[in-house]
Amino acid sequence: MRITLENLLGIESEQIEKEALEADVLVLGAGPAGLTTAIYTSRAKLRTIVVEEGIPGGQAATTFHIANYPGTPGTIGGKDLMDNMISQAKGFGADIHDLKEVFSLDLSREMKEIITEDAIYRAPVLVVATGAESRRLPVEREADFRGNGVHYCATCDGAMYQDAENVIVVGGGNSAVEEAVFLTKFAKHVTIVHQFDNFQASKTAQEEAAMNDKISVIWDSEVRTLVGEKHLTGVEIENVKTHQMSVVDANGVFVYIGMQPRTQILKEQLKINDWGYIEADDEMRTNIKGVFVAGDVRSKTVRQVATAVGDGAAAAVNVERYLASRASQK
Repeated sequence: MRITLENLLGIESEQIEKEALEADVLVLGAGPAGLTTAIYTSRAKLRTIVVEEGIPGGQAATTFHIANYPGTPGTIGGKDLMDNMISQAKGFGADIHDLKEVFSLDLSREMKEIITEDAIYRAPVLVVATGAESRRLPVEREADFRGNGVHYCATCDGAMYQDAENVIVVGGGNSAVEEAVFLTKFAKHVTIVHQFDNFQASKTAQEEAAMNDKISVIWDSEVRTLVGEKHLTGVEIENVKTHQMSVVDANGVFVYIGMQPRTQILKEQLKINDWGYIEADDEMRTNIKGVFVAGDVRSKTVRQVATAVGDGAAAAVNVERYLASRASQK
């Protein structure tokens, strides 16, 4: 839970006089989908405010490099790509309000509301682009070691393990394999622990890892226990086929076992499927009039930066049409 200055001073959030801000379009989330929406809507001369609980850029900004993104040499740094999108959105006139803890949403009225600790945002349209977050390692004491031995972002925390003897990466998809390669820039050795006997990562990522002599793989295994007192010293793993237990010494663990949608605050208002993703039609319209969705938080089968950007463009075009139709009916 984020501790604000108001908390430290003993001021209740209800006591803070909130600034009232109105726009044509509110975008909740400043990842690729949200920023693309803002680029399109602000260029269409719609007053656009992007509200972001963290730092603009989303997951993409914490990715070492993004491959195959159209219009790049083949790979581009995640932060570089997102910095470009942020600058573009601002250049067209979008306002980005970051580090805003969202207390509540009201989607029932004609003017949708986002309420934060210091502001009430209102607009006839809201685009939900909250994305997804890393699934936590499901073991005891994960919270105790989070940020101090257990991590979910190699780009953010990898440098902490300069010259570390061994760092573990948990997972076998693109993120796990690509970030394992990135971590070899710092650690002397990287061990990938994967629950299956083959990677789900792309062939390119697998080949890059296979050519790196600082990477080894433990197949068919899952982490069961974190080892250490004040500092992590290793993990206990179980072979899922033989059920044999063993301890692997490690200075740190980086976890890439999938994502979960950030829809907790929306569950009572929007139609959400059994996996927590928001349902929408091809025009990005949700079950509530004037509320659209874009990016990884949407129910779909492919989640990439390119598809998030496509969602954002589709949402923005349909937002513009919705507002034009709404104006013509007045």
